[in-house]
Amino acid sequence: MFEWIADTLARAGYLGVALLMLAENLFPPIPSEFIMPLAGFVAARGELSLPGVIAAGTLGSVVGALPWYWAGRTFGPERLKRLAGRYGRWLTVSPGEVDRARAWFERHGRVGVLLGRLVPAVRTLISVPAGLAHMPLWPFLAYSTLGTFAWTALLAGAGYLLQDSYGQVAATVDPASKIVLAVAVLAYLYRLATFRPEGAERATRPGPL
Repeated sequence: MFEWIADTLARAGYLGVALLMLAENLFPPIPSEFIMPLAGFVAARGELSLPGVIAAGTLGSVVGALPWYWAGRTFGPERLKRLAGRYGRWLTVSPGEVDRARAWFERHGRVGVLLGRLVPAVRTLISVPAGLAHMPLWPFLAYSTLGTFAWTALLAGAGYLLQDSYGQVAATVDPASKIVLAVAVLAYLYRLATFRPEGAERATRPGPL
């Protein structure tokens, strides 16, 4: 996986950084924790510039967050809850989790978008409750961009500073990335196998005589 990402960046440059970060938000097979440090490595070798890498990663990530934002805004909480009720086993999301995500956003508001873009796994999901709450588009973009810029700059900067250890890091990250992907697949399969719709336990539990 490490070599595939490196080849993609070598061929596509800034566009490759943006597309990989966009894909990471839509369906995260490759986390940004691998993409941006590697882009920083490439910048340290002089093939790309560090500011350009950060800008491309930020742009791709923010664009990738928009479909989730519009899904929340277009479908609304009731339709999303119906979808979760019908396809929850495959989405591994229950109607109650939709409600909890919306309630969390209502408590934290715009700051939640800013901070959420700095937290792995939450970075993509934070866009859904923002859409559900009908957060205006421009503030959503502004806070998402600020949080994403800080995240991509941190990761790319780390990769840039480790330029002398490129070979050692590559040898470590490549097997680690395969392990992370395998764990993610196994976690999904486990959730799929053990998922029970909300209310199923109450429906099967005998009531009082």
